[in-house]
Amino acid sequence: MGERHAAVDAYIAKCRPFARPILEHLREVVHAACPDAVEVMKWSFPHFDYKGMLCSMAAFQQHASFGFWKHALLAEQGVLVAGMNRGAMGSFGRLTSIDDLPPRRVLVALVKRAVKLNDEGVKSPHRSQPGPRPAIAPPRAFTAALAKHAKARAAWAGFTPGRRREYLEWITDAKTDATRDARIATTIAWVAEGKARNWKWAKPAKGRAQRAAAKAPATKRAVRKVAAKRAAAKR
Repeated sequence: MGERHAAVDAYIAKCRPFARPILEHLREVVHAACPDAVEVMKWSFPHFDYKGMLCSMAAFQQHASFGFWKHALLAEQGVLVAGMNRGAMGSFGRLTSIDDLPPRRVLVALVKRAVKLNDEGVKSPHRSQPGPRPAIAPPRAFTAALAKHAKARAAWAGFTPGRRREYLEWITDAKTDATRDARIATTIAWVAEGKARNWKWAKPAKGRAQRAAAKAPATKRAVRKVAAKRAAAKR
């Protein structure tokens, strides 16, 4: 039998309101098509396992995604019809509502085809390593705002390229000047505090005291177990 994971419940609950019904719908479709699917969390987002990786789903700030692990094989078989593109991570591009997905019966059929591939032990084609992505040129408005804020400028200098890219993609993805300016202001404020773009969804790091407290119960149980064995040996 398949398994549902409490961590997936928690992941969906923390998603943006628009994404929750999408992920719930996809979750139900996968379990309906493959009752033996097991939910696992990998790379911080939900995956479905059945004799190997089957598919996965994720939610972001402005869209969600769903993808088959063997997308390329399904495409070669002609199963993925027109409109099922990969404009974003996943098999169907950017999802902002359930309406962006194929009908339920089509999704169920696709999951069953993916299940068949795993049943037959068909391997995914070799995935070539993608080349480095081109750098994003910071907008002039952002550069000017950063120059006026010493604390943000110092923090930005210490950010990794990946952390900078997350902010720059968010800013340059704005559709209007007003949205871009609002995002620049937010970016300056968050960067000044040393925050990553998605800091709201990051798991807080446990300090030394918290890690020690978490280990304490197990340590006490181990000590009691050793003491019990010694007492039994003396009888």
